[in-house]
Amino acid sequence: MKKHVWLLVMFAITIVNAQENTTKTKDSVKTEVVKVVTSYVPKITDAFKLKQKPAISHTKETEKKKLEYQIFSVPVASTFIPKSGTLKKINLGKRERLYANYLSAGFGNMVAPFLEGYFRRSVNYDSELAGYARFFLSLDPVENTQLSSTFYNLDLDIYHQQTERYFTWKAGLDLERNKYNWYGLPTNIDFTERVIDAIEESQTHGFYKLYGNIDFDDSYINTANGAISFFADGFSSTEFNIDLGANFKFPLDRIHRNLNDFSLKTTVNYLGGKFERGYESQDKINYGFLTFGLNPSYEFAVKDLEVKLGAKGYFALDTEKSINHLLVYPDVELSYPIVKDFANIYLGASGGLYNNSHKSFTDDNPFVSPTLNITQTNEKYNAFAGIRGKMGQQFGYNLKGSYSDIEDQPFFALNHSKSDGTRTTDTNAFVLNGYEYGNSFRTVYDDIKLMRVFGEVTFEGIQNLTLGANMEFNQFTLTNIEHPWNAPEVKGEIFGSYKVEKWYAGANIFFVGERKGIQYAGNNPIPFSTVDLDSYIDVNFNGGYQFHDDFSVFVNLKNVLSNDYQRFTNFRVQGFQALAGISWKFDTLF
Repeated sequence: MKKHVWLLVMFAITIVNAQENTTKTKDSVKTEVVKVVTSYVPKITDAFKLKQKPAISHTKETEKKKLEYQIFSVPVASTFIPKSGTLKKINLGKRERLYANYLSAGFGNMVAPFLEGYFRRSVNYDSELAGYARFFLSLDPVENTQLSSTFYNLDLDIYHQQTERYFTWKAGLDLERNKYNWYGLPTNIDFTERVIDAIEESQTHGFYKLYGNIDFDDSYINTANGAISFFADGFSSTEFNIDLGANFKFPLDRIHRNLNDFSLKTTVNYLGGKFERGYESQDKINYGFLTFGLNPSYEFAVKDLEVKLGAKGYFALDTEKSINHLLVYPDVELSYPIVKDFANIYLGASGGLYNNSHKSFTDDNPFVSPTLNITQTNEKYNAFAGIRGKMGQQFGYNLKGSYSDIEDQPFFALNHSKSDGTRTTDTNAFVLNGYEYGNSFRTVYDDIKLMRVFGEVTFEGIQNLTLGANMEFNQFTLTNIEHPWNAPEVKGEIFGSYKVEKWYAGANIFFVGERKGIQYAGNNPIPFSTVDLDSYIDVNFNGGYQFHDDFSVFVNLKNVLSNDYQRFTNFRVQGFQALAGISWKFDTLF
């Protein structure tokens, strides 16, 4: 009990003291020390360096035990035998051996001998001498004509080519001689046998050309070319032509590395000639043109947009009439792939000044009279647009439309007959030449607007087979003449070729739409009427068999349907033609 009483007394004393301390704290102010703590700004000197490779001590309990092991080799039987790999090859067929020379000879059903050859010989490692020759003759192939339709073509081209250190040059001589007959007499005039026998309907054309060109390897001048030619016929008509040109390439990457080359084409041309007389008079016809041309252009790309910017400028001088012209044309084209490789749209504008010549007219129509009016054709502008591309890897296509403004566009119009069918002289008692019986053509010019739509598609989806077709539509807006004489508004072509092993074959089918021609009421230039020339289809095939790399036979079939159509007014064509022959290829005869 005494212990318990003692503890109770001590507990009471403690409570009383605690009450006294509490009362004093509330009633008195105590002084204390206040510490102000600022933010810490570390310094480099405050940092201490960590050890890169701290040493770690291991006790015996934590130390890793050393791994010890042994390998026991056991032989295992294997059936794997490695083989060397082989390359996959594409079947390109048998590689055809190439020869430097060939000779072909044939004969046709219209008494038509044919001979063609190409010969090449290397003089040394850097030079060669080559030549090409072709001759074709057809004896009176057009049936039921009162005059002979015999013709022949002879072409010979010889050149020498030399490769130097910085350029390659080539010089050659081209010779042509052709003979045609004005056999297309008008059907509305009855010619007597005496007049028929008196007509000398033959005409010969001779062409002689000396040419050369230089191709530079690394120079501002890319190419340079020149030619001097002379053309003459059997009626003392002559024509002289000098043609010079050079193409320049100026690199612009020195200005900026992303710039392309700047191109400049230059031309100088002189064309002069004469005819001994006109069709309506005995006066000589002289003509001459001197033309200087410049064609700068620059091509670049902006992402997928390809741009060509350029212009054409010509200074033309008519040396006979003392008239000169300064003409400038655009030369611009833009191309953009709306669907890459599948559809590329393009548009642009161009133009140009073109030389017409006696030689170019006879190439287009060999039945022109030696009394032509020669002048230049001015295409003021030619605006065009189109779309082209590929459908997969098989089909390719191109669709193009254009609109042109052309000054002095030539057409071929039939000459009137100076004979009434019973006379061989004209009203002035001059003996008529063979082309003055209404069986020749003259050139007439007109200022036209030409709208043209052209489409083409090709197919190469089968090995060794190529197919294609094209079509062209022309709409002429004339100024002076009534119709575009002997010019079709629609024409097209279907072509194809196929080759397998030793056989090959090809086909061409031409379509030409209706044309307009002139028919005179009598032996005077007026009055005249318009005649329709029917459209026609001309089907042609060719093929052959190759016995060996150097020997083969061939056959050409023309106008298979034997259509009796008129290519020009009153000039019907020959019917079915077959020509067969052999070809021999060889390395050298020397």
